[in-house]
Amino acid sequence: MAAVLHVCMTCKGQGEYDPEAPRAGLGLYQALAADPPEGVVVRPVECLSACDHGCNLALSAPGKWSYVYGRLDADADLAEIRRGAALYALSADGIVPWRERPIIFRKQSLARIPPIEVTND
Repeated sequence: MAAVLHVCMTCKGQGEYDPEAPRAGLGLYQALAADPPEGVVVRPVECLSACDHGCNLALSAPGKWSYVYGRLDADADLAEIRRGAALYALSADGIVPWRERPIIFRKQSLARIPPIEVTND
């Protein structure tokens, strides 16, 4: 199964917010969905509950660590988001070696969540 890049469409982004303008998260989602990273499915979500850190996205895949990233910008960070998501998709466990990660994935990680283990308890 491919990695999933969940993009919060309701994020207002950083700085001043114009209620008449489209949400920054929607723009980020549209840009990523138009040209998804290799091995990644881009899915919109309504909220990742990290509103103070918008724009936000999450990367997940079965059996892998999941990550939530914030303080992202569609114009400035798009290429690095695509590169980081593709590296994540290629990883065996979701952990991309530190030096290979885009700087935004090193410095703007909000959470790292362990993989769900299926047990027969």
